[in-house]
Amino acid sequence: MKRLKPTKLIAPALGLALLVPSLFPGVAQAEASKKIKSIEFIGMAAPVTAEDMAKAYSGASVHVTFTNGTVQNFPLSYKTLFKSNDVINGTPAGLAVDVYGKPIMDNSVPDKPVPYVSDGPDSNSLLSVKGAKKTELGGNPLSLLTHYEYITRDNAGQGAYGMIPASMSLSTIDQNKKNGELKVTNVKKVDFSAVGGLWIPCNGSLTPWNTHLSSEEYEADARAFEKDAKQTYVGSFTKHYYQDDNKVGNPYANGYIPEVTVHADNTTSVVKHYSMGRFSHELGKVAPDRRTVLFGDDGGNTMMFMYVADKTENLSAGTLFAAKWLQTSDKDGGAADLQWIKLGHASDSEIKTYIDKGIKFSDIFDTADKDTEGFTKIKTYPSGKNEWLKVKPGMEKAAAFMESRRYGAVLGATSEFNKMEGVTVNEKDKKLYIAMSYVEKSMEKDAKGEDPADHIQLPKMKSGATYELSLQGSQKDSSQAVINSNYVPATMKALIIGEDLAKADEKGNTAAVDKVANPDNISFSQNLRTLFIGEDSGMHANNFMWAYNVDTKKLSRIMSVPAGAEATGLQMVDDLNGFSYIMSNLQHPGDEMIIPEPLKSEVDSYINKFWDNKKAGSVGYISGLPSLAKLTGSNGNINNDNHNERKKGQVVVREVAEANGANLKWNQAERILTVTLNGKILSINTKTSEVTINGSKVQLQGKVALVNGRVLFPADIMDEFIKQ
Repeated sequence: MKRLKPTKLIAPALGLALLVPSLFPGVAQAEASKKIKSIEFIGMAAPVTAEDMAKAYSGASVHVTFTNGTVQNFPLSYKTLFKSNDVINGTPAGLAVDVYGKPIMDNSVPDKPVPYVSDGPDSNSLLSVKGAKKTELGGNPLSLLTHYEYITRDNAGQGAYGMIPASMSLSTIDQNKKNGELKVTNVKKVDFSAVGGLWIPCNGSLTPWNTHLSSEEYEADARAFEKDAKQTYVGSFTKHYYQDDNKVGNPYANGYIPEVTVHADNTTSVVKHYSMGRFSHELGKVAPDRRTVLFGDDGGNTMMFMYVADKTENLSAGTLFAAKWLQTSDKDGGAADLQWIKLGHASDSEIKTYIDKGIKFSDIFDTADKDTEGFTKIKTYPSGKNEWLKVKPGMEKAAAFMESRRYGAVLGATSEFNKMEGVTVNEKDKKLYIAMSYVEKSMEKDAKGEDPADHIQLPKMKSGATYELSLQGSQKDSSQAVINSNYVPATMKALIIGEDLAKADEKGNTAAVDKVANPDNISFSQNLRTLFIGEDSGMHANNFMWAYNVDTKKLSRIMSVPAGAEATGLQMVDDLNGFSYIMSNLQHPGDEMIIPEPLKSEVDSYINKFWDNKKAGSVGYISGLPSLAKLTGSNGNINNDNHNERKKGQVVVREVAEANGANLKWNQAERILTVTLNGKILSINTKTSEVTINGSKVQLQGKVALVNGRVLFPADIMDEFIKQ
């Protein structure tokens, strides 16, 4: 759910000014009794004791300074909503279920069958559903969708990653109306039977129209599967999901973006967007135009993709692009211009038809085993090996959307990114942030000259970097056709980089402990002007969550998770019913610890105590964040949800106009707002509700609304103006 930012966010060098009017001078100021001068995260130290190294906690705070000189401090704390193995209303939260919704049993220990329960909670989407029934606790009813990425080990202690179908839970949350505290009242599993189950869901995001975009990463290698099905997880996944040992499975059935809608009656519906391409989906993030989607592609030798939907708020058909890295610097994590290559256009139903027909890799590509005329040499995930491929006549669309990375490499896109993880958008500055967990291997210069291409040539930085990408309109693809989006990444540069250590310190850290190492989940707060970063590091003894102010450039550690655990499920929630949260999970505590002995054994004993012998992950949130609406004495309506306004048939004119590259002009004396886009002119008189497009009057069903310095306007007319 897209949270509306205040009417204007202005960031001076010394801090953050909030609730300052933009188009309508005096409106928001008159409603606010106080103004904020700056907001600063005061970081915490890394854990020192063995007990603290086994905990999930925050010792950070938020420092708010007002323009009148007063200061308020808000301590932060981490609160666990539930553990992944907690049984809530008869259901373990992380339970793996089959196509019938029944528990999938772990028979690894003879005569002691137990259900498979995940220790790997990941993505969260906390949302408010209009019309949802109130909980028995009397607070605001909220919904929480949570991924359970995998099961680390079976009951016998053997690795089970990817072999068991993944799952998602829908939790009913009660939000205390006085203090904002969240409590779980119910948990149930989301039904994926209509789309063939859920394959390794990693991160996810909330769309501006209040649905959840899930993910399926580490797609199975269809070429390897065709040669020997046992080389992939497809067989195990399929047999367990359908409870049928005769099921073979299809690698092309998974590796896409599922979209989940939560309804007012607490039911869910799920669709898979096959037209968004098949690759290692870390997550998809929708841009403010509600139709451009940017992705993370996890793994080695991966690719950067962009999807532009045909219609706003409808991801069932669109055009898929892949990026080519044109390097401009190799310093401090590197920089590049980006060129976009069009892979093709398709609808979900078109691609689903290929899958239903049982299409195979050999139906799409001819192959060779050496340099051969007519074949293109590529190297990409999932094989990670040099391949010589030629698309069979008429199979370009199947190649583009079912073998997106292989086809992209054939067309010249860069397939050298490494561990491309989280993606988030800074709407005001039109910036995209992408976490590259490890800048190494395929991102290094090819010293041996063996790779088919060598677009990215960077010094090795194992601790990784978070990159900033500029989002621009009027961009052309490699064929010089204009891309129909105002949110096309055009340049890319490292923003926050780690620091590798020459040797490990006394706790086993091989990356500087006061810098981010191996960024993974990221989320941006429009209100706080802060980028939040969670780690999945094999270089820090404990993984941390960080807050980075994009104006002051200050980096603050705000949370620590248990040694060997990954910080996951990061979602910044700005002013939901007057309260803000940083949703945060942890998975697989104590797994693959890098701490030296004897400290390791001491930490391990605490982890077993706190986390049920390493069988439990945690779903929770950081509480204590200040409510900006309450701090400024406003009526609390500054950050109403955009989807609620759109469901009422209205949109905020400034947000939609700016998202589509339009110019705005406000006549204070006449109270007229003028929007100009591609030679078209929309005039809105907020006093008389008279509206014209290119001088012609437009008949409105209702009046134009002016609320807290924002013009609310009929969505259908605004959409028609944009599309003309």
